[in-house]
Amino acid sequence: MATEGTQISVKLPDGSIKNLPTGSTCFDLASVISPSLAKAAVGAMVNGKLSDLYTAVSNGDGVRILTSKDKESLELLRHTSAHVMAQAVQKLFPKAKIAIGPTIEDGFYYDFEILNHTLTPEDLSKIEEEMKAICDSGQKLERYVIPDVDKQISEFKNQGEKFKAELLQEHKNECPTLYLMKDKEGKIIWNDLCRGPHLPSTDLIKAFKLLKLSGAYWRGDEKKEQLQRVYATSFWSKKDLDDYLHRLEEAEKRDHRRLSKQLDLFSVHEEAGPGLIFWHPNLATVRAAIEDFWREEHRKRGYQFVYTPHVVNEQLFAISGHLENYSDNMFSAVDVDGQPYRVKPMNCPGHIMIYKSKLHSYRDLPIRLAELGTVYRYERSGTLHGMLRVRGLTQDDTHIFCTPEQLVGEILGVLDLTHHLMSTFGYTYKAYLSTRPEKYIGTIEEWDRATDALRSALEKLKLDYEVEEGGGAFYAPKIDIKLYDAIGREWQCPTIQVDMNLPERFDITYIGEDGNRHRAIMIHRAILGSLERFVGGLIEHYAGAFPLWLAPTQVDIIPIAERHQAKASELEKALRELAFRVKVDNRSETINYRIREAQQEQIPYMVVIGDKEMASNAVAVRHRRQGDLGTILVDQFISRIKDEVAKRAADPVSK
Repeated sequence: MATEGTQISVKLPDGSIKNLPTGSTCFDLASVISPSLAKAAVGAMVNGKLSDLYTAVSNGDGVRILTSKDKESLELLRHTSAHVMAQAVQKLFPKAKIAIGPTIEDGFYYDFEILNHTLTPEDLSKIEEEMKAICDSGQKLERYVIPDVDKQISEFKNQGEKFKAELLQEHKNECPTLYLMKDKEGKIIWNDLCRGPHLPSTDLIKAFKLLKLSGAYWRGDEKKEQLQRVYATSFWSKKDLDDYLHRLEEAEKRDHRRLSKQLDLFSVHEEAGPGLIFWHPNLATVRAAIEDFWREEHRKRGYQFVYTPHVVNEQLFAISGHLENYSDNMFSAVDVDGQPYRVKPMNCPGHIMIYKSKLHSYRDLPIRLAELGTVYRYERSGTLHGMLRVRGLTQDDTHIFCTPEQLVGEILGVLDLTHHLMSTFGYTYKAYLSTRPEKYIGTIEEWDRATDALRSALEKLKLDYEVEEGGGAFYAPKIDIKLYDAIGREWQCPTIQVDMNLPERFDITYIGEDGNRHRAIMIHRAILGSLERFVGGLIEHYAGAFPLWLAPTQVDIIPIAERHQAKASELEKALRELAFRVKVDNRSETINYRIREAQQEQIPYMVVIGDKEMASNAVAVRHRRQGDLGTILVDQFISRIKDEVAKRAADPVSK
């Protein structure tokens, strides 16, 4: 046993303590715990920070050894895979210069400058083969603290690695490190400027795929060097990789931009400007149905609807703090009678103006003001993406003004409404509590009270949630709800924010029982988020097949011959009077052709009328998913679809 002063103690996740010699690494700890753990270990969490397996531990550290079963290990796998890819590219294209290669959600990418050569899909296959050879060779990764930064900058410049040199110059005072990749004899094969952490060896990488190519700019600046970006992913097993690639294929089929062309849903026009959505009649019908549902549920819960101007004096945003903290995302001011005006990037200042238009008593509270308010935000053109990232968006914005005693109850009410709306659309979800960021306004005491109220509501409902430290808005902590769609992807939509800062800035008060003025609390909340993003996600969630209550056309009536058209028109009239969205396809095309087109248009029900149906006052019914449902009396069919719409059923009712 080591003598006093030669040992350190580290704490394991179960609270137990392990004693180790001074200078021990995470791998040494894994070996002490068990030989099987040492064999399976790929990295560690040291005091909550992802670390290399050969990171030295200190006395008092909390350490968790990671294996491939731990979700944090994917970061190590993909970060190391990125280095393998960069090494492979530089071996195949010796003049290639590397820029950055971060991990991203579900994978990683690397940016390269390759003069006089544009990478092709065929090149990706060659790079993959070279990567496989590097992985199989079992190169070791070693962290190396740069002893002479200026000398290393000079070496990078001499090698033509100008991007490395620039990054090292920028981080020269941060104890920068290289990661050396060595063969089994210890010879350095390749290196990159990197903070890490990484896997100990490349032979741990078993399943990877290069996915696509795109262009990029150094530092994201269009005025700087143009780069070539290679996107890729890696997983611990081939099965996990294959499952992911299958999900990618499914996601591509569901891409809302592709489906928009097939179903005539929306368009974006360069003449009008990027990031601005033009809703075509089909999708406008879907939006109207969503808005009607939204209003109906809000009326039940005591919300009042308001409308506020799109353009206001920028003084409002100076008071709110948006001008100081959010100006990069706001459109430039326009001069109106010598005063600067802004198109609104959010609706909250407008709702505050309505609240402040008269004096309120505690008996009036809570006041819930709701608006489907269109706002405008500047997003860089390179980030715009169909309906999912836009410059003009309509938020289902609501602001609740309440007393401190009412706060938790109001949050509970919002969470209940969120659950009802999201479950109706067929989403499951998870909650995240986002706390105070580094850049914030207000006092720590106010932030703590607001955060405690959000946490209390989540715990009262026994909702599973994670804490995202520092993830709050600059003015408020929040609950973010992340939705899971039909293929398991995560979408950020609902958010609830408890704001004690704007009430201070705008002096929002109410008269309490004691006759004195008291500061009101303000809750910001959006459940759908923006209609553009929500509906874009909904298109992909349903793969374009909107449930009956949302479908642009709910019923397609198909008369077999001209003599059946009068009966078809009669049924059309009856359904329209019941507020169904219906059309008659009386073209001279074959029945099969017309049914096939209705299927492609994702119309839920097709009803065919021929001699037999006319004689029995029935229709031959076909559902886009269930297929042939047989012959049904007209009254029974109407009853069926009325019930399905009333329930807002996500799936068709049984036959």
